[in-house]
Amino acid sequence: MNTKSCCFTGHRNIPDDHISIVMRQTENTIRTLIAKGVSRYFVGGAIGYDIMAAQILFRLRDEFPQIKVVLAYPFDGFTSRWTEGQRAAFSRSIPMYDMCIRISSTASRGSYLARNRYMVDHSDVCISYCTHQSGGTAYTVRYAQKKGIPVFDTAPRSL
Repeated sequence: MNTKSCCFTGHRNIPDDHISIVMRQTENTIRTLIAKGVSRYFVGGAIGYDIMAAQILFRLRDEFPQIKVVLAYPFDGFTSRWTEGQRAAFSRSIPMYDMCIRISSTASRGSYLARNRYMVDHSDVCISYCTHQSGGTAYTVRYAQKKGIPVFDTAPRSL
């Protein structure tokens, strides 16, 4: 595998009984990709899986300083519906990203989809947490598959 970039896509809500499994699967997949030369990781910044993936990457960067973590966010103010605590935690994480890319100057549902397409278009592989076939995560997984990009799903299939 001669890949260099990876993107993440996943649901906002991860059941409590899935969190440790998903975190372990995600970290193991990232470690495998790092060993294969993947060094740039695109994260969308959404609550849930995106933030979980970013936290894992920030921690792994201490061990693997060659990795770069890129925030691709849909538009300024996309966190406006989050709680104050969620916004504060997100703001504290901004300096930890190696680069931040705003996809659109206007707020719209299409901006989220454009962000997802941007990440896939700039990636060689995708890591997902996808448990149902509707919504932005499923759209992004299908888009990656259509483009021939391998998708590694971290969702537990049976517990």
